[in-house]
Amino acid sequence: MSIEQLGITVLWSFLYGYLIIGSIDFGAGFYAYYGRLIGKESIIGPVISRYLSPVWEVTNVFLVFFFVGIVGFFPETAYYYGTALLIPGSIALVLLSIRGSFYAFANYGVKKNTFYLLAYGATGLFIPASLSTVFTISEGGFLDVRGHEVVLLMEELFYSAYSWAVVLLAMSSVLFISSTFLAFYAARAKDGNALELMRRFALWGGIPTIISSLFVFIALRNHNLEHFQRALDVWWMFGLSLLSFAIAVGLIWKQRSYGAAFVMVMLQFAFAFYGYGQSHLPYLLYPYLTVYGGVTNPAMGRALVLVFIAGFALLVPSIILLLRLFLFNARYVKGELA
Repeated sequence: MSIEQLGITVLWSFLYGYLIIGSIDFGAGFYAYYGRLIGKESIIGPVISRYLSPVWEVTNVFLVFFFVGIVGFFPETAYYYGTALLIPGSIALVLLSIRGSFYAFANYGVKKNTFYLLAYGATGLFIPASLSTVFTISEGGFLDVRGHEVVLLMEELFYSAYSWAVVLLAMSSVLFISSTFLAFYAARAKDGNALELMRRFALWGGIPTIISSLFVFIALRNHNLEHFQRALDVWWMFGLSLLSFAIAVGLIWKQRSYGAAFVMVMLQFAFAFYGYGQSHLPYLLYPYLTVYGGVTNPAMGRALVLVFIAGFALLVPSIILLLRLFLFNARYVKGELA
């Protein structure tokens, strides 16, 4: 494996970590508001609160690592994506700020303020929608390079079927990943009412996830045929993703092994995510930038690989320790610890 491939693999792993942890966090915020909206807050609220309290502040660490690393490994990405993502990136940052602020207001300030919870829950869907713009732009056709100026073609982006398919997939994936984890968490807490509600959310949430995935493939074929054909070369990864999804839904339907079901959901998105990344290579941005053309010098590349592997090796055990100390602590998960 070349230094370029190793570098992008490490960065892709950080992004996958953010996909899973961020989705749980974003979806939990939405379900917290939805629970209040339908009068079920007393059922699912405690479970969601016990999850969010120790985790919400560390969710974005994976995303920070990725963006710092992508610019360090591939400096030209700053040139192409910097201007292009000024609007959607700024929107995402504003939403992240709003989300953090309103979480604090809703939980440490006015407890029953529905507007705060609405803002917190809505941003949980809008943030992944805005961040998914990066994947859309990377397929090409949305940038106009005029000499040294890069212009984002907002009209083409807004009216693109592929763009909206990716947005729908991002939002539905957030809700599906979150609901399957919260069902598992409610099962660990032995909270039957919350478990049944989250179980129904998970079963229904799987339908739009699969449908939007199909829409993405159809739209990709029409938008970027080269990438679509490369995706067909790794069809087995997407097949394993579908198989993992079927096993997860089957376990949830049978009301058994919720932990194994969530592991299968993680595998579902791992196969799909890495399959997408593999088929996208060598391009970082069609047709302007590849991992070979935009990489930093070899010495810096090797140093960055070592640093980010060390960071990944430190971050993952830290997350596991956090889970063991709080989320999977037998007393905490049942609400016996403050």
